[in-house]
Parts: sequence; structure tokens; C-alpha cells
Amino acid sequence: MDVYKIIPGILAGKIRTHHMALLLCLPVGLSLFLPQAQAQAQAQAQAQAQDKQAPTMWYWHNWTDKSGISHMTKCPVRNFNLKTMSHPAGPQWQDRLAPGAAQMIFTVQPAHWNGTWHPDPKVQWIIPLSGSWFVTAMDGTKVVMGPGEISLGEDQRSVRDGHGRIGHYAGNVGDSPVQLLVIQTDETPTVDQPCRFR
Repeated sequence: MDVYKIIPGILAGKIRTHHMALLLCLPVGLSLFLPQAQAQAQAQAQAQAQDKQAPTMWYWHNWTDKSGISHMTKCPVRNFNLKTMSHPAGPQWQDRLAPGAAQMIFTVQPAHWNGTWHPDPKVQWIIPLSGSWFVTAMDGTKVVMGPGEISLGEDQRSVRDGHGRIGHYAGNVGDSPVQLLVIQTDETPTVDQPCRFR
């Protein structure tokens, strides 16, 4: 119904009563609809603003200080760019590390697995897929990690202390096997550089 055509008709007395009732209700309907529409628009604008704010992810870094002692530090990853990985797929947040050779290993630690004290064989990312495990650094920091939590093992430069500890002590939590994805890199191990991947 075209309101601009109806108004002259009302003035000329040619519009039916139900059309006039509809016109009288129009301001009330708009007053009910507009706040809801405005709230929806504000919510959508807030969601879009949040989508434009880069996220922060976290990983645990098992690093070594200049005295050869290993530590576990929680580190942020926040150098994200919003872009597509493959057109025409929509954009997604990406933080790309320096390219290099890598070896992916799927591993299952049997129930009650005990890793004893040892350094990581290479600088490696470790992501539990199922089950939980723990890593204890030489400084005594113990971290329990479950599915989706990420750690970076970089304790190759650790030095055995007077208690026989070197690298880290690791093991399963609970009575189940632990499935892990390990990504070994060709990175050179560093000293005194906690959270070096951002």
C-alpha cells in the first residue's frame, strides 16, 4: 500500500475505513519496530568491530636461560592478519611464522607414560589431541595441558643440574593414553628468548 497515494484519498473521502485504521496504526508499529531494528543494527556493528580486532592465542614455551635452567612461560600470539587462505573462501585471522622445514609426527603416549628428565630432540610444537599430559621445567614450574593447548619445546641448551635434572620432566595425567601432534622444526635453539614466537 502506497501511503502517499492514500492520503489524498482520505482527504477526498474515497478511502475505506480499514485503510484509515491501518494508517493510524502505522506510527505505533514504527515506534515498536524502530528500537528493535536499531538494537539489531548496533549488535551487528559491534560484532563487525570485534571481527576486525585481532585475536590473541596462547602457548607454553619451554625455554632455557643462560645458566642452562629450563622454564615454562605462557606466551601470547597476536600478530594476526585477516585474509583468505584460498579464494574464494572468506577471510580468517592468520599469524604466519617464518617458513622452514618441518616434520609432523602423530604420537600416542601409552597410559601412565613417564617421560623422565630429558631435553626436546628439536625445537618442536606439541599439541595434545586427546587426553592430558604435564611438563615440569627445571625451575619447578609444572603445566598440565589438554586437547588444543599448545607448547613449544626449546630446552635443548639446558644443562644437567646437581639433582640430575635436564630439559623437562613429562608424563600423562590420569589413566588414559595421550594423543599428540608434534611438529618438529629446523629452528636453531636459543637461550634467554622466552616467547620469541609472537
